[in-house]
Amino acid sequence: MAPPLRNDGRDGNGARTRGPSRRALLTGVSALGAAGALGAAGCSRVATAASADGGDLLGRLRAQGVVRLGIAGEIPFGYIDRDGELTGEAPELAKAVFKRLGVDRVQPVPTEFGSLIPGLDSQQFDVVSAGMYINPQRCEQVVFSDPDYQMLDAFVVRKGNPKGLHGYQDVVAKKARFATGTGYAEIQYAVEAGYKESDILIVPDQVAGLNAVEAGRVDVFAGTALTVREVVRKSRRAESTKPFAPLVKGKPHVDGGGFAFRSAETRLRDAFNVELRKMKKSGELFRILRPFGFTAAEMTDMTAKELCRG
Repeated sequence: MAPPLRNDGRDGNGARTRGPSRRALLTGVSALGAAGALGAAGCSRVATAASADGGDLLGRLRAQGVVRLGIAGEIPFGYIDRDGELTGEAPELAKAVFKRLGVDRVQPVPTEFGSLIPGLDSQQFDVVSAGMYINPQRCEQVVFSDPDYQMLDAFVVRKGNPKGLHGYQDVVAKKARFATGTGYAEIQYAVEAGYKESDILIVPDQVAGLNAVEAGRVDVFAGTALTVREVVRKSRRAESTKPFAPLVKGKPHVDGGGFAFRSAETRLRDAFNVELRKMKKSGELFRILRPFGFTAAEMTDMTAKELCRG
């Protein structure tokens, strides 16, 4: 969703990306992506030069009445459903926040996860709305809203967890065959625990990870606790482990995901944060996220500033 440096292909990890893209899009996304690209090409380009007052994108979005959202086709974070409608925790939250900000319509622009930050920089869309994890590497490239959720990791393992895998240290100690997704933060977490990066099987997404575990190609697939528990829901051969906090520099680390904005557009980010804080306080945020599998334990008061420090 989804993730972590799970998320943009330029995360500073030096992680290799083998195989297909980070997140497979659902049926209809390709066509919508083309339409989004054409729509962006037909619009006047937005200047990206930093301004002393934090940019004027919010005013222009109000005048246009529409905001373009970069999404990456990961359930439940941001995707196009089977009816061709934009949904997911981040787009639904974006609809609510931007309506409060005077922007009534959102337009999805589907892309691969690794293209989200480059696409934002090149003005293919106005905001990244994909549940992107906030980390120091990304904070050097964009500005983030405060996180709207926090997330632990979990593993997909075979039924009964025969190898007893409950964390990255177990994966290393038991020489388990390990897989995770393209650009996932879980790559770095495994490497930090001592797993050799070249031995990691990189797959497109959690569905491919589940398939690899069920087929016996790997012993474990690592992802966010939410995506893992959702993907194994109907599996007869695999299960999810209990959520856990990976160790970063020897300390348990909790990730948080939010919205990304171009670095010059701090005024829009700040206005977004004001409404987000109101929704957290009123409980509206949880009411929006709960249908997508989020629990009260995944609500957070962390700030982007904390997560950007690492």
